[in-house]
Amino acid sequence: MFDVAVIGGGVIGGLILRRLSSYNLNVCLLEKANDICMGQSKANSGIVHAGFDAKEGTLKAKFNLLGNEMMEQTCRELGVKYVNNGSLVVAFSTEDCNTLYDLKKRGELNGVKGLEIIGKEKLQTLEPNISNEAVGALYAPTGGIVCPYELTVSAIGNAMDNGASLYTNFEVSKIDKEEIFTIYSANCQSVRTKAIINCAGYGSQKVANLVGDYSFKIGARRGEYILLDRESGDFVRHTLFFTPTKKGKGILVSPTVDGNIILGPTAEEIDGNRTETTADGLQSVVEKANEMCKNVPVYNSITSFSGVRAYCDKHDFIIEESSVCKGFFNCAGIESPGLTSAPAIAEYVVDELIGSFMLIVKKQNFNPIRKPDYFFSRLSIEEKNEIIRQNPSYGRIVCRCEQITEGEIIRALTENPKAEDIDGVKRRTRAGMGRCQGGFCQPFVAELISKVRGIPLEKVTKKGEGSELLVGKTK
Repeated sequence: MFDVAVIGGGVIGGLILRRLSSYNLNVCLLEKANDICMGQSKANSGIVHAGFDAKEGTLKAKFNLLGNEMMEQTCRELGVKYVNNGSLVVAFSTEDCNTLYDLKKRGELNGVKGLEIIGKEKLQTLEPNISNEAVGALYAPTGGIVCPYELTVSAIGNAMDNGASLYTNFEVSKIDKEEIFTIYSANCQSVRTKAIINCAGYGSQKVANLVGDYSFKIGARRGEYILLDRESGDFVRHTLFFTPTKKGKGILVSPTVDGNIILGPTAEEIDGNRTETTADGLQSVVEKANEMCKNVPVYNSITSFSGVRAYCDKHDFIIEESSVCKGFFNCAGIESPGLTSAPAIAEYVVDELIGSFMLIVKKQNFNPIRKPDYFFSRLSIEEKNEIIRQNPSYGRIVCRCEQITEGEIIRALTENPKAEDIDGVKRRTRAGMGRCQGGFCQPFVAELISKVRGIPLEKVTKKGEGSELLVGKTK
């Protein structure tokens, strides 16, 4: 019997679970996939928005500002990389410049600090590779960048270290309620709980419908990205946005916390949760990036990918107790700036919504600190040698591109939440995320998974059942 069950293992669900674990509550997280962070939290821009874009008075505006202010401390506690690199909304016409003043006014009404309209000369000083057609920009110094899947994994791992439970392969298929809830999975598991928090992203409408809540509808947009090698990591320093139009904000050009450059995303309405990339989509990313900057080094691209962003017909976040089912709380329609807003949403949902539903008491021994998942390459020679003396597995490099050691991979396979497959190791350690994209290290990672988990190599998968790497031995 649980006090609270969180449905959905993305960044919202993960940070809510972590917040719940700081109280004397028995809590769990239910995730339909074989690992956490398998939805929109693993494939987005990683932008910590300053807060000038959301319409004043909305939940998006409120939680964007609060989340931005909380993000650095949250990342510091969880051992997650965060960079306050600032953002620039770039204007290319007089009409764009007028929009910048509107954005600045909106941002100031939202409480964003330090907003400044800058001219072409200062813009070119800040970003030497900006297009010659750019005429000015809105500078937001409080903008930043973070790794979305690193934040999600660390939040859930910290929650589990503080007593929370995780159920993967738990696709919610039925919810019954008498005095308490009973949640059933498609594979005949069940969980009993006093309260439910619905953070299921694209699936949140389906989950709400299971308790008779038909108050919102969820749609999906696919966004395609291109990632450039770290060799081009100094191409831009700030996150560069186009001035938004009625059609949207367009693609961005931004550094990542790991030293790459990310281009994208597109915004395509789709039916279902489809994450394939397309030639047309990637070509449009290249074309728009070259409108933003001069000679974008797309020849240094190392991968492309896409993510699905769930959006709501209410055009704002839904963060409330269901009007038709007491004890069932919706966190739905959490599109951009959802990643930025996540720490503040977690605080509000637990302290205000759950706190008004049941008695919650702070846990005296809650530990908010988590060691970084991948860290070895950033240490000094002396620190590395000391760790190797204690554990020789840290002296063996498995991923040459990212300098990830065997010790870090073993840790990812044994600590909360345990990686189960190749992609799970990759999200936790970055093994396979470098220039060769796993071309060298994937067989060695597979062997470690087989050894640590005690399963045959033929059972090792890339991302769960149906993605096995091997069918048998040739000799």
